[in-house]
Amino acid sequence: MSVCPPYAPFFGFSGVTAAVSSTVGAAYGTSKAGIGIAGLGQFKPELIMKSLIPVVMSGIIAVYGLVVSVLIAGGLDPAKDYSLYAGFIHLAAGLSCGFTGLAAGYAVGIVGDSCVRAYLHESKVFVAMVLILIFAEVLGLYGLIVALILNTRTTDDVQC
Repeated sequence: MSVCPPYAPFFGFSGVTAAVSSTVGAAYGTSKAGIGIAGLGQFKPELIMKSLIPVVMSGIIAVYGLVVSVLIAGGLDPAKDYSLYAGFIHLAAGLSCGFTGLAAGYAVGIVGDSCVRAYLHESKVFVAMVLILIFAEVLGLYGLIVALILNTRTTDDVQC
């Protein structure tokens, strides 16, 4: 079995695609929280600006996937040898960032929608909402950290 088979870059490109899937979680979080903000804005428009926190946090999750995708794509060069090991590492990095981004976006959306609607009736919910959103966002950050550590494990001195 070859160390650098011709299909090895497929796994690297699959990692790029998997990392970009964190934007699905971010899109869900943005839409779900946006629905809650629209409902809040009908009754108290002055609270809309403070209620945009879940939408901003969802956007940050998408940036995590973008960063990992760019880093993985930077390691894919047709002029250089690409090992199967590097392909699997890039796939693992993309999957770790993509799945945690998906989960974090889902959590931010659900919490954002519920807490923004509750904030309409009780202003004391705001601090709890921010704390819960931070813990939901951290899930995506963990995936980013794992992806960055994995990406540093690839080596450029492969001899095929």
